[in-house]
Amino acid sequence: MNIRSAGLTGLSVLESDRFVFRSGDLDFMSANLIQEVLEPLQSMRLIDPHTHINPHQAASKTLADILGYHYYTELAHSAGMPRQQIEEPGLAPKDKVSRLVPWLRTIENTAQYSWLLEMCHFFFDFKDDRITVNNWEGLYDQSLKKMQSANWEQTVLEQSGLDQVYLTNDFDDPLQGFDTKKYVPCLRTDDLVFHLGKGQVRERLQKATSLEPSSASTLKNAIGKLFSHFSTNGVRACAISLPPDFHPAAVSSATADGIVAKVFGGHELSAAESVTLSQFVFWTLAEYCVEYRLPFDLMIGVNRRVYENGVFQGQDLFDTRVSLIQYKALFNAFPTVIFPVSVLAETSNQELVSYSWIFPNVVTSGHWWYSNIPVYIENDTRGRLQAVPMTKQIGYYSDMYKLEFAMPKFAMYRRILAKVLAEDFVISRRWSVNRAVELGKRVLRGNVETIFGEAG
Repeated sequence: MNIRSAGLTGLSVLESDRFVFRSGDLDFMSANLIQEVLEPLQSMRLIDPHTHINPHQAASKTLADILGYHYYTELAHSAGMPRQQIEEPGLAPKDKVSRLVPWLRTIENTAQYSWLLEMCHFFFDFKDDRITVNNWEGLYDQSLKKMQSANWEQTVLEQSGLDQVYLTNDFDDPLQGFDTKKYVPCLRTDDLVFHLGKGQVRERLQKATSLEPSSASTLKNAIGKLFSHFSTNGVRACAISLPPDFHPAAVSSATADGIVAKVFGGHELSAAESVTLSQFVFWTLAEYCVEYRLPFDLMIGVNRRVYENGVFQGQDLFDTRVSLIQYKALFNAFPTVIFPVSVLAETSNQELVSYSWIFPNVVTSGHWWYSNIPVYIENDTRGRLQAVPMTKQIGYYSDMYKLEFAMPKFAMYRRILAKVLAEDFVISRRWSVNRAVELGKRVLRGNVETIFGEAG
């Protein structure tokens, strides 16, 4: 083997072709290799396949939009900041920042703080290594000046290297007033599956479709109209977040008829009827994914409102009761639908790896929410790269609410990905650097294009 061609400098080789490392060589070699793998990954332009961006106001207007991200408010609240100080009605943006800044010292150890600091350095020319009560006002004023520039949104997109940003669109979103080739629609279906018992959701569905469902077939027709509307506007996926106890199952129209008539007649459903209706709607969504050839993003395992007194978006958690065996019937029934699956726990990741190993239509997707921490990302990435076909891995999505977060989040992932590629493939398996980089590019962007469709 030509060691130098693989980037393995500073090594000695015995006759047995085993590597022998001199003191300090391994760390030096690994650091250099990681950088060699990382550089071409950093220069890539990206597609972000899952966000919560509002395309009508995609970038931040003030530093409060950044510090108001739930990661910071929930961490500050966890450290002792009263929720009322965070969520006081009518609180001015600068006042909100002034209240949050003193609590930043309690979270300087976290990955989320590193994102904040990296953003401030990269976008706002912040020079200090900490944000404190003594320097935040200068940062606020400098960031405000940048954000108020006429082309700030485009500046952030360009500097972040983003070609496309996938959205999370309500089922009744008119999808107008923005560039759907840049901000790509995705049909989010949580309300349809779990909240048709609410009159407001039913009214939204009726208004969006001009139909008044009274049976299983008319409800299916209404959902079909939603898919048609989204398809006309360049939809790339259907998506949903799912609780740990949900079990997808086929429900016959005969079984669903009475329940649909009852709920759309304004009557309250029993717990069992609500479950059946959710299963019927969910299965119907999968059937339309077949017809419209759409991937169905499944984000599995979130319990809502566990911490009832938490800050906005800081109430939901997970537990380990969830299992993908609950989706056995779904994966088997819809072999032509690609299911990009996100999970919240490390144990769930091993199960997801195994399902992607076996099922052709199950894809590993991103590092969701509580798994979006370097130690979990690294372990999960190693498992996926070592076990799942390279064509079936969506490496990362930002899950961001404001565009500025793409840069630090993807930077974090790219550093971790480069480390795993260098150590597990170049060093351990003697791949060339170029070969490892090509795998990284596939995971970062190539699979997004093949699974969801190439950028327009």
